[in-house]
Amino acid sequence: MKKVVSIFLLFFALCINAQTVQSPSKTISLDFKLESGKPTYSVTYKSKPVILQSYLGVKLKNETDLASNFTIEGSKATPFNESWKPVLGEQSNIKNNYNELTISLTQTGTGKKINIIFRAFDEGVAFRYDFPKQKNLNYFIISDEVSQFNLTGNHKVFWIPGDFDSNEYEYNETLFSNIDTKKINLDNGIGVKSIAGQYTVQSPLMMKSTSNIYLNIFEAAVVNYPIMHLDADVANYKLTSHLVPNAIGDKAYLHAPCVSPWRTIMVSDDARDIVSSKMILNLNDPSKIDDTSWIKPMKYVGIWWEMHVGKSTWDYAGSQNAQNNQTGELIASGKHGATTANTKRYIDFAAKNGFDGVLVEGWNVGWEDWFGNWKEEVFDFTTPYPDFNLKEVNDYAKSKGIKMIMHNETSGSVANYERHLDRAFDLMQRYGYPAVKSGYVGKIIPRGEFHDGQTMVNHFNYVARRAADYKLMVNSHESSRPTGYSRTYPNYIAAEAARGNEFNAWSNGNPPMHETILPFTRLLGGPMDYTPGIFEIKMSLYDKTKTAQVHTTLAKQLALYITMYSPLQMAADLPENYEKYSDAFQFIKDVAVDWDDSKYLEAEPGDYLTIARKAKGSENWFVGAITDENPRNTEIKLDFLTPGKKYKAIIYQDGKTAHWKNNPISYEIKMSEVTSKSKLKLVMAAGGGTAISIMQVN
Repeated sequence: MKKVVSIFLLFFALCINAQTVQSPSKTISLDFKLESGKPTYSVTYKSKPVILQSYLGVKLKNETDLASNFTIEGSKATPFNESWKPVLGEQSNIKNNYNELTISLTQTGTGKKINIIFRAFDEGVAFRYDFPKQKNLNYFIISDEVSQFNLTGNHKVFWIPGDFDSNEYEYNETLFSNIDTKKINLDNGIGVKSIAGQYTVQSPLMMKSTSNIYLNIFEAAVVNYPIMHLDADVANYKLTSHLVPNAIGDKAYLHAPCVSPWRTIMVSDDARDIVSSKMILNLNDPSKIDDTSWIKPMKYVGIWWEMHVGKSTWDYAGSQNAQNNQTGELIASGKHGATTANTKRYIDFAAKNGFDGVLVEGWNVGWEDWFGNWKEEVFDFTTPYPDFNLKEVNDYAKSKGIKMIMHNETSGSVANYERHLDRAFDLMQRYGYPAVKSGYVGKIIPRGEFHDGQTMVNHFNYVARRAADYKLMVNSHESSRPTGYSRTYPNYIAAEAARGNEFNAWSNGNPPMHETILPFTRLLGGPMDYTPGIFEIKMSLYDKTKTAQVHTTLAKQLALYITMYSPLQMAADLPENYEKYSDAFQFIKDVAVDWDDSKYLEAEPGDYLTIARKAKGSENWFVGAITDENPRNTEIKLDFLTPGKKYKAIIYQDGKTAHWKNNPISYEIKMSEVTSKSKLKLVMAAGGGTAISIMQVN
C-alpha cells in the first residue's frame, strides 16, 4: 500500500510541476515545467518542437535571483475571446483569442512570490513575469533576465546588431551560426552606435527553419522597462534576453505590484500568418483615451527631402554640417528651407492635390550647431527663425484647409525637451497643429542613458500620454521600436524606429530586400513612418558628384504605401518631381491611409510581399506588391472583391526595361475592368513593385 501511495504522490507532483496551455486551434502547445526548482518552458507547433526546453526568471540586484528554488503554489487556466475596434488600423475589427495559464511560484528560503503568465494564440505564444505585492519584494532592481529561447536548429535569420542607441541598420540574412556583428559594414550613415556585443542582435528577430517553419521572437507592452535585445549562442542555437542598461548599469527599477513586458514567439508554416499578426497589439492594454474623435489619419507633404538631397538647409545660416558656432546675430545664407514663402508653396501644392497636412523641419532656432556636441540647451521649441512667420503660415494653411505638422527635433537632449514640453504643446494647441514629429538624433541627455533604456522608454511613452492631454498625435523618429503601445495611446500614430527612406539620399542606402523584411520585423509593433514616394531615384539629379540613390523602382515606391502600413503617410519627394510624373502621382493622391480590411496575398521575408487593403468606409481596394533584388512574376486572385460588383483597376507597374539601378523610373500604367472572379498577372522588375487602385464602378 505504501508503494502505491508513493507512486501516486510522485505522479501528482509531476502533474503539478508540468502543465500545458494550447492555442484555441490546438496547433500550438506550450509546456511549463519546474526542472529542479527552475522554471522552464518549451513550445511545439503541429506536434513538432520549435522551442526546446528553455529557462525562465529574472536576476535582482543585491538580492536572491528569482530564477531557481521554486515550488508551485497554484495555477489557473483562463480562455479569452473578444474583438475590438482600433481607432486607426489595417482592419476595422481585431480578433483577440487566446488561452491563458498563470503559474504561481514561491521561492524556498526567501518566500518571495512571482507569477509567470503564459498566453497561447493561434499564431504564437507569449509570457511575462508578474510581481505581486508582498512583504519580501517591494522596491527592487532588475539586474538581468534569464529568459531563454532555445531553437531546434541552424535557422535562416534576418538580423540587425543589438545596438542600444540605433535600430537604423540594414538587415543581414544569414544562418544563425553566422551571426556576427563584427562582420557588418559600419560605414552606414548611422551617427551614434552602441553595439552591445559580437553576437547580440535586436528583436524582433525573424527566422525560417530548414523545415519551412517561420519563427519570430519579439516583445509587447514595453512599459517602465528597457528594450530586450538577444544574446545569440551561435554554436548551440540559443538566445537569451539582454536588457538595455541605464547609465550606471542597472536594467529596471520596479515597485511591486508590477509586470514585465510580454516576451513573444510567433510561429507558423505560412509566412502570411506572421506578417499579418495582431498579437503584439492584442498584448497591450486597451485605449486609455475616452474621446478619440480627434485622432485622424493624415497624408502629408513637407519641407524635408529637399534638405536630405542638399537643395536647402535646416539651419538659417546655411552650414548644414551642424557645426556652425556663429555667435551674435545670425547671417542668412539664402539656403534655408523653412521660409514662410517656401512653406506657402508646399501648402498650395497640398491643397491642390488633396493632402491633409504639411510638415516643416528647420523652422525653429538652434540648428546651426545642433548635432555632435552633446549640447543640452539646443532648442526651445517655440522660437522661429526670422524668415518663418508662425502666424502667417498657419493662417494661410487654414485658409487653404491644410493642417500644419509640427517638428520637434531634440538632438537627444531629452532633459531639455521635457523642460520645454508643455510650452511646445501650448504653441501647437494655440495654432491648431494636430500632430508633432519628434526626433532624437544624437547621444542622449541625461548623459550615459541609451535610446533603448528604461529612462527613454518611459520618456517616449510619457510624450504620447502628455500629448493626448493636448489632443495631439505623435510621430517619433530615432525612438525605441514600438511594441504595440499605440493600442493604449492611439494618438501615438506612427514612429520611424528603423532604417527609413532618408538613408537612400546620403549613405549606402537600403538594399532592395529591405522593404520586404520590415513588415516581418519592425512593423509588427506598430505603424512606421517610412516616408515613401520618392520619384527622382538618383541623387545625381541634384549633384552630379553624388552616387547615392533609392534602391527601388518608381513603381515600388508606390507599392510601399500599401506594404508599409501607417495612418500617417508622407509623399516625401519634392512637389516639382511629382508634377514631372503627374500620372504616377495620381496613385499617391488616390490611396487611402486607414483601412476596413487587409488581405495578405503572398509573403516571404526577404523576397516578396503582396497585400490588398480595403479603404475605410468604401468599396475601393488598393494592392501593393514588392520584390527584392530579383525580378518576379506572379498572379493574384481578386476574390476579396464583393461578388456581383464591377470595378476599374488602374495598374502602376514597372516598365519592360525597368531595373532599380539601371532604369528605375521606367513605369507603365494600364486599366482593366475586374470582378471578384478576375485574376491579374503582375510583372515586377529587379527591386520593383506594382501598385493597383481598384475602384468600384457600380
